Amino acid sequence: MRIGIDVGGTKIAAVALSPSGEEIARRRMTTPPDYLALLGAIAELVRELDRVAGEAGTVGVGIPGAVVPHTGLVKNANSVWLNGRPLGRDLEARLDRPVRLMNDANCFAISEATDGAAAGAHVVFGVILGTGVGGGIVVDGRVLLGANLIAGEWGHNPLPWPGSDEWPGPPCYCGKRGCIEAWLSGPGFERDHAERTGLALSGREIVRAAAAGDPGAAATLAQYEDRLARALTSLIHVLDPDVVVLGGGMSNIAGLPEAVYALLPRYLFAAGAGSDPIATRIVRAAHGDSSGVRGAAWLWPPS
Repeated sequence: MRIGIDVGGTKIAAVALSPSGEEIARRRMTTPPDYLALLGAIAELVRELDRVAGEAGTVGVGIPGAVVPHTGLVKNANSVWLNGRPLGRDLEARLDRPVRLMNDANCFAISEATDGAAAGAHVVFGVILGTGVGGGIVVDGRVLLGANLIAGEWGHNPLPWPGSDEWPGPPCYCGKRGCIEAWLSGPGFERDHAERTGLALSGREIVRAAAAGDPGAAATLAQYEDRLARALTSLIHVLDPDVVVLGGGMSNIAGLPEAVYALLPRYLFAAGAGSDPIATRIVRAAHGDSSGVRGAAWLWPPS
């Protein structure tokens, strides 16, 4: 039995999976904004899932940051009270068993590569399009971390081939301008629409308005699709993945994978006249919002 924990900014999700990946039980609770309270909350969730399943499971934890291998300390977490803390060691001491930690975007990619929309694929890029923009790379079932633990952080590359009206681009929290995250995140989508039309709408309202035939909303959505196609083209030129899996709230836009795939020939080097169809598939996550927590469970892979 495998237990996955997904530590988010507002909630902690937990799931217990059978050896075949079937869900046994699920729990969630509010994320406490305090390190010691977080340790207690995770331990409580794990023990509850142990009790429901009737056995002690392996434990994997997805976090909004990275773990430095030679120190075991968390870095780059937007839940800043995790930074500099030995979360893995402290959880192992509380739970009396090994614990594996991984960045939450990597957990998403592992989930979809293991038993999701990209199951069985050689190279998978998992994309998070939400409040932020992140990603994870899985090759033959193993996550690629990188020398600096930032493999997959495509959101902080600049938007490729910017138009004159896109330069220098909106400011990003990282301190630069024109980052992919600043354009393709949910807040970036809403900001772009407000600047185009003068209307402050939520992302869902913009999508609904576009579906109803509103020309301003339709133009905002079309530009979002084009920017996503450009950003993924740059990624495909380097990684050339078999599958790109879209996750996060923005991935729920109806027809987004299909629209982006149809735009790739405008930009992709391999899509010249007379070339074969683009082999990289663009798909929506099979497990939706559950992918991250399932991926944390799959940090202990099938034996």
